Amino acid sequence: MDDNPAPRTAQPLLVDFILSLDGCAAGEGWPGWWGLQSDEYLDWLAGEPDYVSLMGATTYRLMSEMGQQAEQIEISEEEKASFEEMAQLPKVVFSSTLQEPLAWPNTTLISADAVEAVRELKQTSSLPLTTVGSIRLSHSLMKAGLVDRFRVILFPVITGRTGLERIWDRFEDFGLELTEARTFAGGLQLLEYVPTYLPEPPGTAWER
Repeated sequence: MDDNPAPRTAQPLLVDFILSLDGCAAGEGWPGWWGLQSDEYLDWLAGEPDYVSLMGATTYRLMSEMGQQAEQIEISEEEKASFEEMAQLPKVVFSSTLQEPLAWPNTTLISADAVEAVRELKQTSSLPLTTVGSIRLSHSLMKAGLVDRFRVILFPVITGRTGLERIWDRFEDFGLELTEARTFAGGLQLLEYVPTYLPEPPGTAWER
């Protein structure tokens, strides 16, 4: 009988963004999900596995405050349920400025280097990992080669001048290998890739 247990399989890390077609995570005056969440999309979302959610301090402050206000403010029942579920799931926030105890339930504070901490979490976590917002953190993890899946849900709107949190302006260059594509009712597009960091554009000698 083999007394050596099989090595633990590393947990996958998903970077997941929900965006308008012009790459914005929100828009001034727009409702959550731009008011376009379909039953098909919400059913698919409910069927997703539980994750450990990773975030930076800015996202933590925003999300925890929204979670505390969710019962008092005028948002959809689907959004309220989403915040209730988030409160119950394990979360990790990377910050050198926040201090314990943290107000949002089931949140662990890590002040060490996020890339090295996530490298270890992939080996020790009992659940897969995903980022929540946190553009700078997501970019750092992708650049370090730790991201297994990079998923974008595109909502069929252009927010133009009302758009907030323009994601791609804060990213360097990446190659993307498409692994899944799906269209939900209402025109929502799921695109999932394996990302590869590109130190420079391939096949060019341009100087920047």
